[in-house]
Amino acid sequence: MELNKDISAKSCRNDALMYLEDVHKIHQTGGAEVHALSGVSLTFERGSFWIVMGPSGSGKSTLLNLLGCLDRSTLGSYTLSGQDVSMLDDDALSELRLREIGFIFQSFNLIQQLTVKENIELPLYYLGWNSAKSSERARELAEKLGLGHRLHHRPSELSGGEQQRVAIARSLANDPEVLLADEPTGNLDSATGKQIMALLAELHGQGKTIVLVTHNPLIAVYATHHLHMCDGVIERIEEGA
Repeated sequence: MELNKDISAKSCRNDALMYLEDVHKIHQTGGAEVHALSGVSLTFERGSFWIVMGPSGSGKSTLLNLLGCLDRSTLGSYTLSGQDVSMLDDDALSELRLREIGFIFQSFNLIQQLTVKENIELPLYYLGWNSAKSSERARELAEKLGLGHRLHHRPSELSGGEQQRVAIARSLANDPEVLLADEPTGNLDSATGKQIMALLAELHGQGKTIVLVTHNPLIAVYATHHLHMCDGVIERIEEGA
């Protein structure tokens, strides 16, 4: 069922976790302007699960970077948890990102010199948690994700699926409002990919808001909303499961 994207962008803003209004992202490349996003307006309600699809260059990654406060829009506004991101300086933006957002990447982005436990604890270090509290949280998450026996291993000693579970545990360490995932199954075999998606679906069932970028249309079955992008604009939005 196709939704009216104007209604989707404007409805329930008071309860929305994130919303963008007429957002543009323009890059200067060799003296020319490249419009990565062109007037995107969109609302993400708490507890929703979005799959973002589209060809290379459609604006998927740019959208995810803006939602994750890793980049700023050229024009338009973005509000996260009631805060206008454009009004925040870099320190405040980093603090908001650290407290509200968990990131999951295709290449896992684990620190190879650290153990599983230390990788999971990393966001808590930046939040100022003491070592005992951080250690307890890391062990709790590792156990929940089937990594209790791997706490003192390094990423190079783990399978791809185990590394991605470590990355998910790290993303959950600060109990964020939203999880942003960029091709989280892209480096995994199909069976392991299904396990990771089942885990994300379970987290969604527990109330997490998830926005996941993928090229794999089979993943769409897990989501409540399917966002299709093309040339920096919203092509269509469909309801999912």
